[in-house]
Amino acid sequence: MEVVLLERVEKLGQMGDVVNVKPGFARNFLLPQGKALRATKVNISRFEAERAQLEARNLELKAEAQTVADKLDGQSFVIIRSASDMGALYGSVTPRDVAEASTAGGFSVDKRQVSLDKPVKELGIHDIRVVLHPEVSATIAINVARSAEEAELQASGKSIQDARAEEDAAAEFDIQELFEDEEEGEGLLSDPRGDEEDEELR
Repeated sequence: MEVVLLERVEKLGQMGDVVNVKPGFARNFLLPQGKALRATKVNISRFEAERAQLEARNLELKAEAQTVADKLDGQSFVIIRSASDMGALYGSVTPRDVAEASTAGGFSVDKRQVSLDKPVKELGIHDIRVVLHPEVSATIAINVARSAEEAELQASGKSIQDARAEEDAAAEFDIQELFEDEEEGEGLLSDPRGDEEDEELR
């Protein structure tokens, strides 16, 4: 199906381009969201008549989006989730989760603006792209952890596995010290009379 784009659509084209797309993509996404019109003679004429107005409106929205992007870019938001000891999430982080965390952090983000290249299914810090306008996006970080303390640990650059390895090493060191203390104690408890008998035999 041929459509005329009313705004830039990533990987498809710029405003005013006539492109051929799958009918389902046009009916379910482009047309209902006002991103395109069917490329009929009437619609193309209508677009050309309104082009200057559409371009002016696009520039206005782009400027507004850029203002938000400048503040949003580089921000980090914590999402608390249950996970296994190996760090695998029970489920995954969705665009809705990212949008809610961003909004709770003081930014108005819609789930449709969150672009997840792949599902987030493990603990850690993940970079996520937020598309604020067809020509403007920002990158945020989501810190997925099992607790606020764990999130702080990850933010400092340590993984949960690193922390656990440090704890195990510290515990092992404590056990070794305990055994060494016991061995020293046994040496102090040796019978002094045994030493005197050894001297007499010599």
